[in-house]
Amino acid sequence: HAMPKTGAVDQWMLDQVPVTYTTYTIRDEDLKLVGNVPGTRAEQAKLKWLPYASLLEFVAERYHSAESYIQKLNPGKNWENLQPGETLKVPNVLPFEVEKFTEGKVPENPAFASRKIFVDTHEHLLEVFDHDQLVCVFPITPGSKTLPAPVGTWKIPGANVWPWFRYDEGMLNYGVRTENYYNLPPGPNNLVGVLWMGLNKPGIGIHGTNNPETIGRAASHGCIRLANWDAARVKDLVGVGNTVLIF
Repeated sequence: HAMPKTGAVDQWMLDQVPVTYTTYTIRDEDLKLVGNVPGTRAEQAKLKWLPYASLLEFVAERYHSAESYIQKLNPGKNWENLQPGETLKVPNVLPFEVEKFTEGKVPENPAFASRKIFVDTHEHLLEVFDHDQLVCVFPITPGSKTLPAPVGTWKIPGANVWPWFRYDEGMLNYGVRTENYYNLPPGPNNLVGVLWMGLNKPGIGIHGTNNPETIGRAASHGCIRLANWDAARVKDLVGVGNTVLIF
């Protein structure tokens, strides 16, 4: 913007700050995204879709929030009986419009050929660069002490929106594939969320989550985990064939 480097906050900068909050009115069609989520993997594997467990969970993820924060912004609401037509105060962020995502493969995009992903396992950040230009930064959970994210240079051979997930405790806990597993259907409460962007290392990928409150804190099983709203943006910034550097 050809501005002088004063280090001071001026009126132009203040004018760029958006309004902190906005509102969201529950719609009839939102009810289609909510349903029963069984507590066991065996029962979940019998379903065709893993929906939101409540309208509160749906609104919280749509506006990048913990459920407790949405409750704090809207005291006195009957959260067990939210209805279409009710209006909630929410953070003024780019909404995660889950209903606009369709199951399928992420195609190659030649426009992204020069882009790279850098995964900083120390700072818990995923950075997208186009040549030397930083495009975006997202908070992540990068593996654990037992199964850390694999340091090195990798490629993305394939990616899927609303993936099925092969839940295999042997693979998750020890990195060993077994025949004792469950195929979990897609949906916001699938363990890998809205996106699976696999690396050319078996069982390892960049993916979403069913529990965004753990991002940056709880451990992962060797993968690079993002909140669904960030995973949805990553798929529009990089794609199949891009390089991933984990350090």
